This record gives sequence, C-alpha cells and structure tokens, in this order.
Amino acid sequence: MHLSAATWTDVRDCETDLAVVPVGSTEQHGPHAPLGTDVLTAEAIADAGCERLEREVVRAPAIPIGIAEEHRQFPGTMWVSADTFRDYVREAVASLATHGFDRVVLVNGHGGNVDALREVGARLTRDGDAYAVPFTWFDAVGDHSSEMGHGGPLETSLLQALEPDLVREEQLEAAREGAAAGWGEWVSHANLAYDSAEFAENGVVGDPTAGDAARGEELVELAGDALARLLEAVAERDRSRPDQR
Repeated sequence: MHLSAATWTDVRDCETDLAVVPVGSTEQHGPHAPLGTDVLTAEAIADAGCERLEREVVRAPAIPIGIAEEHRQFPGTMWVSADTFRDYVREAVASLATHGFDRVVLVNGHGGNVDALREVGARLTRDGDAYAVPFTWFDAVGDHSSEMGHGGPLETSLLQALEPDLVREEQLEAAREGAAAGWGEWVSHANLAYDSAEFAENGVVGDPTAGDAARGEELVELAGDALARLLEAVAERDRSRPDQR
C-alpha cells in the first residue's frame, strides 16, 4: 500500500507492521542523468522489493533531499546537514511507528546517506521507537557493486531501464570523457578530496556508456530480490534487546 494514494481509513484497516521508506538525494549526476536519480532508483527498488513479498507492506513517500554537500559546486544540487537529515528521517519513521508500522526498512539510493542512516536505525531501535534497518540498493547487486561510481554504469543502466526518457543519450560520450575513474584522491589510504568537483570535471565517476537497459533490468531483479529477503527477515525478527551482561 502506497501511503500517498491511501486514505486514512485505508491505513487504519491495514494489517501489517512493516514499512519501507525510500531515501534519496537531489544532486548532480553528470550532464546525462537527472538530479533526481537517487530518488527514482530508491523508489523503484523499494517497489520491486514490495512486489516480491507475499505479505503487505506500507510504502511511504520518498525522502528526496539528503547529505550531498560534496556536490555543492554543481547547480541544482540540494543538501541538508547530517544532523538535520538524521533528525528528519528519525522523526519520519517514528511517526509511522505511532500508527503501528514499527518495522521499517530504509531503502537508500545515495552513498552520502549511508552512515547517517545506520545511526538513525540504531537510535530508533535502541530507544524502542521502531526497528529500523537501512538497505542501500547498489550494495546488493552482486558483482555489479564493484562498478558503482556516480552517474556511472549502474545508475545509468537503471535509469535506462526505468525512465529512459530522462537519460540524455546525446550527452553520454561527454559524460564519459569528463568522468573520474574513481571516487576521490587517495594517498596512504586517505582521501584528500571532500568535494566531487575536486576530482571529477563533470561530476561523473565511472563510464556511463558501459551500461544499458538490459543491465538495468538485471539490477532491479537483484536488488529487488535482496530487499524482499531483507523485508521478510525484518518482519520475522525478534525485536527484544539483549539483557545487560
């Protein structure tokens, strides 16, 4: 059940305690991919996971702005502080929990959100407000995960499968030419760079021409299956906390 399309009486009569909250970002993804890439992909994987589950799940609206100051030099990018993001996500999940949806998977599409979402899940769970677990789709696509960049082959493939009209195909070659091979500038296992503009001319990391719609469909299958398994585990898990040792 999508909350955005449901009435309050629909929600009242819903017999589940399981929910998913897509979480993304509004940020540059090179000259070929839309600013909303991380929201679109998080929503698509959330829906794919729910469709594969044989139990009811409440699908909340997506949280569209995340921790993305690292892309601040590129016009259109929006961001909030880590503190604001953590508070917002925590309170959004807590509001779901007041209606009985207190087992929640946060379906994430943006790398900059990962650490904060883990902290939010821990705080909600330890405080007893909800049992919340973050899931980042590009960590759950098998061998493909090693090619995750930024606006690179994985995100481009997923968009070509899901929203092909949003991909500027005529810009793919330029996106490849201005891309960085990897994220950051590394010396002695330390990243010298804080902002993507320091190492990626056009904001892209990886080769977006190495993707296609068929690969995107495979990514949806892999991530959707992984999310469905996680949702089932969250639904069945004993939420009691360990006793003091």
